[in-house]
Amino acid sequence: MSILSTSITAVVALLGVVLGGWLSIHNQDRLSRRDHARQWRDIRLAAYKEFAAAYRQYVAFVLDPSANITAVPNPRFPGELMPVFDQAGRPYKERLETAATAVRLVCESPDTLRATNNVVWSVRQIANTRATQSEAALPSETFIALWSVQQAFLLAARQELGLAAIQFPGEEIGWPSLRQSH
Repeated sequence: MSILSTSITAVVALLGVVLGGWLSIHNQDRLSRRDHARQWRDIRLAAYKEFAAAYRQYVAFVLDPSANITAVPNPRFPGELMPVFDQAGRPYKERLETAATAVRLVCESPDTLRATNNVVWSVRQIANTRATQSEAALPSETFIALWSVQQAFLLAARQELGLAAIQFPGEEIGWPSLRQSH
């Protein structure tokens, strides 16, 4: 009886060690995955923040009365124009392209990718229009389109970062109506 009792005690102790080791490994793995997710969330947030700053500075440059912009046919997309900046505007274009590429590298969601591409396309359209018109003559529709795709980008980025969806001011009545009421 003493051998059986000793054997049972040893098996129970061994099972306890195995279960304790498995729980420890499981907890370490869970913490590692959580840290990994947090690091990627921080990387994405930094990329989205840089992209937002880059396209806003791009638009600010385009609206500068001294900006020298021309529009040439896009070699990849027949029928579309491509904005070309002078030496002063080239850093804004390069920063936008770099920031957009960074977002494309780190985003997980097709919605974020699509929204990023739409923002880039929209700001390029503003630059294309600015190539033939003064900053004061730019049609408001180009900015309404930008605000719409900007909002889609922000919503997609918030969702990807695990933040709650929000309603932007004026969304329920449309931006032009909100703008006219002020």
